[in-house]
Amino acid sequence: QVQLVESGGGLVQAGDSLRLSCAASGRTFSRYAVGWFRQAPGKEREFVVGITWRGDGRQYADSVKGRFAISRDNAKNTVYLQMNSLKPDDTAVYYCAAAANLGGLVGAAADYWGQGTQVTVSS
Repeated sequence: QVQLVESGGGLVQAGDSLRLSCAASGRTFSRYAVGWFRQAPGKEREFVVGITWRGDGRQYADSVKGRFAISRDNAKNTVYLQMNSLKPDDTAVYYCAAAANLGGLVGAAADYWGQGTQVTVSS
């Protein structure tokens, strides 16, 4: 069993940066691919970025390439999402998720989900 808890969300202005954290419990966390999804009001939840369990592979949605960066520290059971050059369109609830592999994560076939953290970007 893996439990995921997101933190770091908040209200920022366009162009600002935020770093989200996803803290996990469970001994097997380091063996899971982990990623971030987001859901804006009235929209479907969408994949944002994912990282393999070793941290040697990443996949980004086109909308965040060059602005967002994912990293993980398996010793701390934590995954980070550095978000730069934020735009109002990035406003959403951001969810952390874990899956057996990155391919499954991209397809939203996650085994575990966090409760979400709100990110609001004002113009």
